[in-house]
Amino acid sequence: MSTYAQELKATAKALVAAGKGILAIDESNGTCNKRFAQLSIPTTEENRRAYRELILTTPQLSTYISGPILFDETIRQSTRNGKSFVQVITEVGMLPGIKVDTGAKDLAAHRDEKVTEGLDGLRERIAEYYSMGARFAKWRAVITIGDGIPSQACISVNAQALARYAALCQEGGLVPIVEPEVLIDGDHTLERCYQVTDRTLHAVFGQLYAQGVAFDQMILKPSMVVAGKECPQQPSVDEVAEATINCLRKNVPAPVAGVAFLSGGQSAERSAAHLNIMNARYAGICPWPVTFSYARAIQQPALEHWRGESQRVSEAQQRLLHRAKCNSAASLGEYSPEVERELALV
Repeated sequence: MSTYAQELKATAKALVAAGKGILAIDESNGTCNKRFAQLSIPTTEENRRAYRELILTTPQLSTYISGPILFDETIRQSTRNGKSFVQVITEVGMLPGIKVDTGAKDLAAHRDEKVTEGLDGLRERIAEYYSMGARFAKWRAVITIGDGIPSQACISVNAQALARYAALCQEGGLVPIVEPEVLIDGDHTLERCYQVTDRTLHAVFGQLYAQGVAFDQMILKPSMVVAGKECPQQPSVDEVAEATINCLRKNVPAPVAGVAFLSGGQSAERSAAHLNIMNARYAGICPWPVTFSYARAIQQPALEHWRGESQRVSEAQQRLLHRAKCNSAASLGEYSPEVERELALV
């Protein structure tokens, strides 16, 4: 058992507290620059810093967000007034998190499949991040559905890496967020997504158990069971909620501290609607809290409004807070078109 066991349990519980979710702002510099370029925002370190400051200094953010996941560059940055982002986060009662993987790379001998790297030197990185104030971490594995894939090799190697990462995190005092993302890209059906998600979660929890990871000191960040973006037969919100909860209840052990979904390319409204039905209809039969860990589904409206212009920060923050509030409501089963419309005044 980790010497941090009590702290880890308390942190994991705080991250999925009622009405709160996790905000992912851990895009790599490359990904962040790509989002900036699409909106003609200059791709500089200063603009990335200013954007993360906009997010982290949003008034009342901690009402709906338990903690943000940061990128390595971001955890080392400060506000323009010189206050470290870690201090900004902790002063309002949120928990700082950190992405620790080094990205998905091509899986040798398996075309169109990826394996996430970053285990080399991870123990030392975790020690550094803990000393900087981080209290949870994230590692994302990517599973693609396609012709003949995912292979068992792809699922197995990613499940093993996720478990090794999670064990190292718990040893070093960080709550691991375990993220096996089944991608929404493709024309696969809801049923096919269910099958792949089922296989993936089964493999992941088998490895987590084998490697001694404490389930009550970790959070699962899964994708929802949805049809591929190009599938002509798109399921209803109710069908997605039912399939997703069934898959999770079959595979996720009851002691797991919480489930915090990724949005995975769904629209802001759609991801909130799916989460809402899951909680409104199925919260009573789930042994763990079901909430959100979204990136674009919370950030995007703020980014599109800000566009790198300092005079737009306040209005951009209102948009960010609105999305956080909508998803908070969804995590309680209280999201509605009325909640969504509140922004019309901004």
